[in-house]
Amino acid sequence: MNHLKPLATLLATIPLLACANTDGKLEPYPSAQADQVRQVIQLEPRDGEERYKVELIIGKELEVDCNQHWFGGQLQEKTVSGWGYNYYQLDKLTGPMSTLMGCPGQAKRKALVTLGGEPTLLRYNSKLPIVVYTPRDVEVSYRIWSADQETRKAEPR
Repeated sequence: MNHLKPLATLLATIPLLACANTDGKLEPYPSAQADQVRQVIQLEPRDGEERYKVELIIGKELEVDCNQHWFGGQLQEKTVSGWGYNYYQLDKLTGPMSTLMGCPGQAKRKALVTLGGEPTLLRYNSKLPIVVYTPRDVEVSYRIWSADQETRKAEPR
């Protein structure tokens, strides 16, 4: 029976280590309100992080037709008081809205309907989490954009 004790100790420690790795970095950030969820993106360290951007993709998976669909809403950038860390808050999505083309004979399909407007591109920074507060039924995903190291000169005319 004593040979199981080290294994039991290790298994009991693993959840604590997981909490220490994520929750410690989230300590300065406020807890989510009752009707919201805090969604966190922790980026991997990369060489040349200044050449990367993170695009936030916020929305819901819905059944859609052939039209373009989107949600309205305002993603607000806020700052953790006393820390200077940014986080993002979306209080609600409105819609969905869509174009009004006819779709005769076309079956509906499931698709991610996202927040309309300009893409939200953030600085790539693996040292701090990207924290987004959204309503519970909204998902947050992201895409990494990268810039080529080669630059080109404009042509004077």
